[in-house]
Amino acid sequence: MSTDQTQHTNVTDDERSSTLPSVSRETSDPFDGLAEDHGSPLAAQMMATERHRRELEEATFPRPPRTRVIAVSNQKGGVGKTTTSVNVAAALAKRGANVLVIDADPQGNASTALGVDHRSGTPSIYDVLLDDVPMNKVAQRCPDIDTLWCVPATIDLAGADIELVSVVRREFRLHDAVKELLAGPGKNLDYVFIDCPPSLGLLTLNAMVVATEVLIPIQCEYYALEGLTQLMKTVEMVRKHLNQGIHVSTIVLTMYDGRTNLAREVASEVRSHFPSQTLEQTVPRSVRVSEAPGFGQTVITHDPHSSGAVAYTAIARDIAVRGAAGSEKQ
Repeated sequence: MSTDQTQHTNVTDDERSSTLPSVSRETSDPFDGLAEDHGSPLAAQMMATERHRRELEEATFPRPPRTRVIAVSNQKGGVGKTTTSVNVAAALAKRGANVLVIDADPQGNASTALGVDHRSGTPSIYDVLLDDVPMNKVAQRCPDIDTLWCVPATIDLAGADIELVSVVRREFRLHDAVKELLAGPGKNLDYVFIDCPPSLGLLTLNAMVVATEVLIPIQCEYYALEGLTQLMKTVEMVRKHLNQGIHVSTIVLTMYDGRTNLAREVASEVRSHFPSQTLEQTVPRSVRVSEAPGFGQTVITHDPHSSGAVAYTAIARDIAVRGAAGSEKQ
């Protein structure tokens, strides 16, 4: 080996360290100094998610001046109604809001995700609708978040649509129960979310009669768009004949995969027709979101650093900010 080559290879430790990018231990952002443009897309996405999470931690979530009652509805199944209901509710509750989730779906998936008992025979929304049991008598506190409660659904609710047909004021059963709750034990509630079943029957109608807002989750596939027109007509019918105060306030795009043309096209189509209602934040497909109910949790508590948890926290903040802005205009 020549002398020049020897000198070239004998680089001192100080010289070697000076050629590497420095990462300050004092920086508030641990990702400073990392070359994202030379890293993998997955790493860049993870870093962006973590930055977003930190921004949301510092953001304010304004409390509403009065209780907001929101029906989460879409007659198509599998679009993320329950997932959206429980995770938005959990995100708001984690930021100090008092939140009640009413599980009006006989499948009881919201009850499962919130970790409350909903075995057959458990006091539930069925008893409220059919037997006039006060709602505060059946509500259970979520074990993970002190300011989050759930009125569970049991398998008994499966026949409620038929049983309600012959009941006096059948469309107003939930309305009367919620109003009684808000006038008494639930007067300090900030939000009431009603997780509706995937149909436009009497259970969904009861939810829309008491709600002032409708939140519609839409899966980013063309099939999900087909029922949207019918849902809008149903909301308009309820507004005209049963509840003048109801309106579609929020549309959330779920199971979004920005790598596909289909998802981008569906998102663009929804935003073009409903620009003011559709949130900019979408919900990505996430394993953590899907697995969380298996642990009796929402993704907000199961894995708060995941992309799904960050997305739902951002959606919760948008809903809180929009509500506060709307109340100022009134």
